[in-house]
Amino acid sequence: MFRIWAKIMKEDHIEKQFVYESDKKFTYSQFFRYLADICTELDVPTPVLLKAHAFNYAKFNHVIFRPRDFMESIDFDKLVLENIL
Repeated sequence: MFRIWAKIMKEDHIEKQFVYESDKKFTYSQFFRYLADICTELDVPTPVLLKAHAFNYAKFNHVIFRPRDFMESIDFDKLVLENIL
């Protein structure tokens, strides 16, 4: 089981948040699927997932997606995903 806390941040304040939970084992090969499900729930576009994003999540237990990581324009400063241990 794993949980990911997703936060939409604007000017260092949480605008929206969602906790993604799954009873399955976490796998990095499915990380984009988790990200897409989270973005669907938060009603925001899905950012481009780079290898650096997955490495940051693996090493630091969180990853930050900034406006440059999205193909569409967004009205927030960042999307933060944190692993809930």
